[in-house]
Order: sequence, then C-alpha cells, then structure tokens
Amino acid sequence: MRYELYYWPSIQGRGEFVRLALAEAGADYVDVARRSSGTAKMMDIVGGKGTKTSPFAPPFLKKGDLIISHVANVLMYLGQHHGLAPKAEAGRLWLNALQLTITDFVTEVHDTHHPLGPTLYYEDQRPAARRRTAEFLTQRAPKYLGYFERLLERNGPFITGRKLTYVDLSLFQLVEGMRYAFPKQMAKLEKKFPKLIALHDRVMVRPRIKAYLESEQRISFNESGIFRRYKELDR
Repeated sequence: MRYELYYWPSIQGRGEFVRLALAEAGADYVDVARRSSGTAKMMDIVGGKGTKTSPFAPPFLKKGDLIISHVANVLMYLGQHHGLAPKAEAGRLWLNALQLTITDFVTEVHDTHHPLGPTLYYEDQRPAARRRTAEFLTQRAPKYLGYFERLLERNGPFITGRKLTYVDLSLFQLVEGMRYAFPKQMAKLEKKFPKLIALHDRVMVRPRIKAYLESEQRISFNESGIFRRYKELDR
C-alpha cells in the first residue's frame, strides 16, 4: 500500500527527515500537499475530519487507516519496516533516543531566528535572534555535534556500526541545513568533526539518496523553513 506523506509543500522543514528515509527505503509514497488540493486535505486530517487520531501538526505519514505523527515516531516505524533500524528492541529504542536528540537540535536551530516565538516575524526579534544565535553557535551546536562525533568514533562508519540507519540520514540533513544557514561558522566547526562530515559525504553518494537529491522532489532550502540564512546571524 502506498504511503501518504503530509507536510508543507514549499519547504524542507521537519518533513525532509521523513522524505530522506522514504527515498533510501525506495518506498512508494506520494507527497500529498504538493498535489492539487493536497494542503486542504492535510488540514482536514489535522482538524479531525474522518479520523479519531488526528495529529497536532504535520509532518505525518498515512498508510491506509494508520496515521503516524511526529518525525521520530514516523522514522521509528519506517526503520522497523524498511531495514533502517536494528532488529533488537534495545537497538531500536536507542536509535529513537538519538532521533529525539536530533529533534532537540532542530528546535534550537529554529530558535536562532525565532527566539521570542514562532508567531512573530523574524524582523520583530532581530536583537534577540543575534544573542540566541551567538550562544547556539559557540555553545549548543558544538555540544550536539560533538556528541554524534564521539559516537561515530566509537561505533563507525555509521552511527550504530556498519549498517546505515535513519539517524545517519537525519545527521546528513543536519549538516546540509547548518551549511546553508551558517556557512561561515560551519566552515570553522566542520574541522572539529571529521567523522560527522565523512558520514555526510558517505550518505550523499548512496544511489537512492543521490537520485533523490538531484530530483525535483528535493525542495531547495529557503527562508521559510527551519534552516534559514540571515547574514547578520552568521558571524
């Protein structure tokens, strides 16, 4: 049965972590909101139309009557059903914990340009954004990236060992997003995390990922998503 992915049609955002897993799995899916009337259909489901298990917000994945929301939850499901996660329960739970850590990282990235809240425009919170970004780039980002670097040093070449998992795909996306949002700072940070950058490069050339990245399915980064490039923040 074909998967239905529901996410905003013009941004990578959180939905991109799911798209990468679907691409690597070679799964049959449709990106619903990118089709005619798809966004309206997505919002009907969020509003509870036709289901008792409506999600709070996209992204969510639908397969028949099954609706799975939240990135880490979706990836845990895809990992188990498409060979992108360990078979043992302990391994699957640890992988989910790593993805939840990535979720925390993504939230902090978002807060660099919206530190006072998502309902305000970036232009209304620039001074706070500069302060938040400075702390993020000097303290928080190195802490997160350093954690994953240590895991790769211990376990490599992938995050849990010799086999690629959905977390490796998500780490690829983190590096891609950070390079887009903070190119100057990432040029400096990357020197400290060679294992993580090597993982990024290893994922990028995988046949299905490479084909996806070169296709029209891959939406370009832009200043409406999570990873945004504002020159005044990348000092």
